Amino acid sequence: MAFESKEKAKAYWSENLRLMAILLAVWFSVSFLFGIILVDLLNAFTIGGAKLGFWFSQQGSIYVFVVLIFVYVWRMNVLDKKYNVDEA
Repeated sequence: MAFESKEKAKAYWSENLRLMAILLAVWFSVSFLFGIILVDLLNAFTIGGAKLGFWFSQQGSIYVFVVLIFVYVWRMNVLDKKYNVDEA
C-alpha cells in the first residue's frame, strides 16, 4: 500500500480509526447494552414470539455482527478507492 504523501496516509488512517470506533460502538451497544444491561427493559417487547432482550442476546447480536463485517468491508473499499490504494 503506497500512499501519495504522508498527509494522505494520516488522513486514511484517521478515517479508518473513525470507522472502527463507530462500528465498535454499535457492537458494544448491541452486545453489552441491549443484551445485558437493558435486557429487562427490552423484554417488555417481543419479536417473533421471543422477548426482545432475549432475542438480542441470542440471535440479534449475531445478525448485527455479521452486518457490521459487511459494512466494514464496504466502507473500507470506498476508503481505499478514495485514497487510491485499492487493489484493482
